[in-house]
Amino acid sequence: MLANSTTNKLPVAPGEKRVALRGLDWLAYQQMKALLNERTRARLTYDRGTLEITMPSEPHEFYARLIELFIRILVVELGLQIKTLGPTTLDREDLDRGSEPDNGYYIQNQPQVTGRTVDLAVDPPPDLVVEVDITHTDIDKNALYAAMGVPEFWRFNGKAWRIYQLQENTYVEVDRSPTFPMVAKEKLYEFLAVCQQNEVEAEINFRAWARQQKS
Repeated sequence: MLANSTTNKLPVAPGEKRVALRGLDWLAYQQMKALLNERTRARLTYDRGTLEITMPSEPHEFYARLIELFIRILVVELGLQIKTLGPTTLDREDLDRGSEPDNGYYIQNQPQVTGRTVDLAVDPPPDLVVEVDITHTDIDKNALYAAMGVPEFWRFNGKAWRIYQLQENTYVEVDRSPTFPMVAKEKLYEFLAVCQQNEVEAEINFRAWARQQKS
């Protein structure tokens, strides 16, 4: 974990509320998902019999939406393409796993899925998945997304940004995003710290910085 003056400016955030149910088969997971998605804003993660139900807190949503903006600014200013999935359910019945991440993106593989609904039975997984986990989760999300073949996985716990790259079917933590190698971790910490006081100023400043990287 990178500890510095910028991360210390991020306030201690109240975490998500989580409940884990065990011993559920795939059909029970699908039934729970249909019920809860109709009535709540809960996020579900299922891993081989264990279903974790998460109710996001305000800080969770604050960070998730701003990290999404951070990524979109980079994509736009660097002249890349993107297909955004948001918290779309990523179900893999063949793996007995499913998840509703905070955000999922096709960037490198965007041309393969643009203009249509993604079908994970035939399409590649998202190039990048982002999860904000402020409180402890009972599910090993690194193992879950590695099993799905997601090439890059970001986790943010309210203080530290961890970047994982898939190498030989397992995640290795790296210092920089393979998708955005010019971006040091400090840039996200600075962006989020400024957003605590002025989101518009943070966006303007970061857009200007990202534009300079392209030139």
